[in-house]
Formats: sequence, C-alpha cells, structure tokens
Amino acid sequence: MEHQVKTGMGILRVSSTKQGLSGDSPEDQKNQIKNKAKLLNANVTKWFTFIQSSSGEIQPSQEAIDYCKAHQGEIDYCFIKSIDRFTRGGAYFYDHLNMQLVKYGVQLLDVEGIIGTETINTLAHLDMSFSWSKFSPTRKNELLAAEDGKDEVRRILTRMIGAEIRYVRMGYRVRQAPPGYQNAKIDTDHGTRVILVPHPIESPWFIRMFEMRIQGNLTDEEIVSEINFMGYKSRKIKRHDLIDKIGYGGEKPLTVKRLQRIIKNPVYAGVNVEKWTSGQPVKGKFEGLITIEMFNKANKGKISIFEEEGQMTIHKGQLPQWMVIKKKDNPDYPYKFIRCPICEKPLLGSASRGKSGKYFPAYHCSRGHYFRVPMSTFDKTIRIFSLNLSFNDEFKAKFRQKVLDVWDKRQRITSELTISLNQQVAAIELEVNMLKDKIKSLNSLSVIKMFEDDIDALKQKKVDLIQKRDYKEDAQVQIETLINYVQYYMEHLHDLLLGGSDKVKNAKMFELVFEENPTYQELIDGTPKLSPLFKLNDTYTSSENLSACPRGFEPLAFGSASRRS
Repeated sequence: MEHQVKTGMGILRVSSTKQGLSGDSPEDQKNQIKNKAKLLNANVTKWFTFIQSSSGEIQPSQEAIDYCKAHQGEIDYCFIKSIDRFTRGGAYFYDHLNMQLVKYGVQLLDVEGIIGTETINTLAHLDMSFSWSKFSPTRKNELLAAEDGKDEVRRILTRMIGAEIRYVRMGYRVRQAPPGYQNAKIDTDHGTRVILVPHPIESPWFIRMFEMRIQGNLTDEEIVSEINFMGYKSRKIKRHDLIDKIGYGGEKPLTVKRLQRIIKNPVYAGVNVEKWTSGQPVKGKFEGLITIEMFNKANKGKISIFEEEGQMTIHKGQLPQWMVIKKKDNPDYPYKFIRCPICEKPLLGSASRGKSGKYFPAYHCSRGHYFRVPMSTFDKTIRIFSLNLSFNDEFKAKFRQKVLDVWDKRQRITSELTISLNQQVAAIELEVNMLKDKIKSLNSLSVIKMFEDDIDALKQKKVDLIQKRDYKEDAQVQIETLINYVQYYMEHLHDLLLGGSDKVKNAKMFELVFEENPTYQELIDGTPKLSPLFKLNDTYTSSENLSACPRGFEPLAFGSASRRS
C-alpha cells in the first residue's frame, strides 16, 4: 500500500547576494531540501527565499510561519537546510519560531539531520502522558546549534566591523559614497583601500553650492534655484521593507533644508565625523570637494573646522547670547574707532544739553583731560579726508584684472549652465518624440491618455527650462553692469566709503582705509598710516582742515584744555 504523500514548504536563505553566488546559493539549498523531502515521501509546494541577515527581533522566517497559520492543516513539513538558515537569533528565537510551527501542526526538519522527529514519553510504560513527560531527545542539540549560529554572526561581525572601524579612523571609506563623491580603490601601505573621489556629474553641483554660499549676497532659496537649474537630482535609491525590496525613490530636486544639511557636512571638506570615529573629526585620505577655509566661510561661524598639527577639531554653534561680549556701539557715533590725539585711546560719543534745552552731539575724550569735537566738524574732517583718498595705481591695475578674471569665470559658469539646459531641452524633445511613436502602436484609450499626459508634462518642463536658460543669458548683462559699477567706484572712492545710507557701514568701510586706527590730529595733518591699497592726494594739506578744528583747540598744541562748549 502506497504511503500518503505529505505536503511541505521550504525556506531558502542567504545573508547577501554575494553569499548566494559563492557556494551556498538558494538553488543549492533547494536541491538539498528536495532530496530530504523525497526520503520522507513529501512534496514541497511552497518556497520562501530570503536574502537578509538578521539576528535581532525581526525574523524573516516569520513570514513562512504566518503562511502556515493561514493554511493550517495543509502543510506537514517545513524544510530548512540548517538551523542557522532558519534563524540566527539564538536559542530563544529558534524555540519561539519552532513552537509556532508545532502549534499549527507543522514539523520542522533540516537537511543536516540535527532536528529529530522522534518524541519520547517518559510515562509511556504506565500508559500515561503529560506535557512535561514528552520531550524531543534532539532538542538540546537543536538549541546548541541555534546558539552556535548566533555566535557565528557575532564572530563574523566582530572581524568585519572591527576592521572597518580601524580603516575609517585612518581616513579611508567603507560605506557608500555620499552625494558628490564616488568610491575608488587605491593601493596603500594597508593594502587595497577605498577613498572618495569627485563624482564627474554630481561634484560641480556641490562645489557651486559652497561658492554661492560664500558670496553672501544670495538667499538659500536663490542658491537652491540656481543648483536645480544646473540639473541637480538626488540619487536614485532602493526602498526596502523588513524583508525585501519594494521599489525606488530619490531623483528629487534640491530643497532649502537639504542644502543646509549639505553645507554643514564636513565630508565635503575632506573631514569625516561619525559614530565609528567616536564623534571625533578625522582627516580623510582624500581631497575634499572644497577647502576647509571655504567650508568655514560658507557656514559663517555656525560650524567651523580647525586643523592644528594634524589634529582636527570642529566647533559647532555660536556662543549663547549671555556669553557674547556686548559692545557699546551707537549708530549715531560710528567713528569712535578714531583715537584721541592726547591719550590715543578710542573716542567716545554723546550729546550734551545746553542752556536752551537743545542737545549738541560730539565726539570727545575725558580720560584725565578734555577733548571735544562737535559732530558736524568731525564729519566735515572725515568728508574732506575721504575726498582726497584714492586707490594706489598698482592696486587699480591688479583689481581690474581680478574683476576681469571673475567676470570670465562667471561667463564660463553661465555658458556651462546654458549648455546643460540646452542638453536637457534636447533630451525632453527626444523623449516626447519617442512617446509619440509609441502612441501610434497603442489601441487602449486609457494608456494613450497616460502617454499624452506624460507628453504634456514634458512640454511644460521644456518651457520652464527655456525660461531658465533665457534668465541665465540675461544675467550676462547684469555682470557687465556690475563691472561698470566697479569701474566707477575705482575712480570715485569717496562715494564707496561714505555714499551709503547706513552710517555704520560707511564707518566700517572708512576704517578699512587705515593700517592702524588714526588719531583725529592725523586726519587733519594727513599723516595716518594708510593701508597699502590706498594713497592720499599730494595736494592734501592740513590748511584745508584748520577750519575743522574744535574751538579752543590748536592742532599742534595740547597743553591746556579748552572750555566746554
């Protein structure tokens, strides 16, 4: 009489695709399970394949057990190649999963024969049976095999992760390259190792982000718009659930939040900070897309990288407000950096009230002596001095060349952007033509409608790209206008120094003229130490400024204090 054919399912599992191609593939496991099932006169009707390593609470085999629950009474055996292919969570998870199978009437069997099918009842000679009197003689070996599988995972990870941590701390790369980079293998004293190199397509986007941030005259929204004009898209990524791949994501334009995260990431300056470096910055064995100086300028003090004697440090965040040294800057008296001609200390500024009740603003010093200049007189001295200032001839020549170099660079960037946009427009036109050709061979109205919608979307994208291209071409005219402004201010330095509406900014510009802050007397005499970039006209004499001296104060006589006005 023929034995009844049993029904079984098989679980195939490898920790990675690489492992599946090197000796323990799902196909090899399937053949071994089929041979085992044949010996038991069983037919495997359902297969589960898992390409995932897990030793935690998430157990891939749970999906197969849930299948047994949904088809309770239909499955007799659950076949595995070995216990470590069923779980690597150790004895606890093995016992938990196996008890579920027993509950649903399924016998777990392995190809290696560690799991036995015999059950012994210690009270069988008395024709009695209790739950505690029945046991499997192979249970202890099964639990030991499960623990061995867990121990093997620990040993493998310790060797692999330990080595990777050491290499990361030495400045090498062991993970996927961040956007803007790609991994490259090189021969080193430590064997063949991986470093980061600029990605041929992505790296210009990231370099440009930092360059525009450093300029300081663009908002993050404007930078994002510019980078997206260049064709920026995030990388295409695979999306996974806990068991398997479920689709793709990514390929999105740049956003302000993403830009801000990129600007703060030290890896773009060639510095790595992560858990494996214990949070300490490590100089990579590769050149960053930008320099550390550019990184610091782009972050404007919010995060800064410092390198001293090969040691890297990172300072994050600005000081709390209560720790910041507060300066007594009064916008009504922006020129207090000019020093007193008597004690050579910075001047003070205030307004005294006269008998009439009116206030008379002035710059003054009262450190054991009396010196006071009315604000109108003081401002006149500043104005006359600035009218006699100019850039020296050598600086003019170099600066003009620098402006031309910047202009040429911007022209090239604009040209590259225009070429990129034209390429994108051409690609869209090609895609539209391909969709039109496909429509000709379609019969389904719903599919045709989908294709037509895609074509409309592409046409709108093409219009947007053309507008962006035209905008970039118009920007060339703006650059030429900028050069004209530069030329004007080179010849009219006075307007650059004092022509603004903000008195504080004017004062800061004026302060840049000097190698060291001048005294008021030096401004009158025309003898301050100027920055090498500037020169004072030969026709400037102190006689022009005698009328600007304070009442009761002679330029070369400081012996006695004048009366208070």
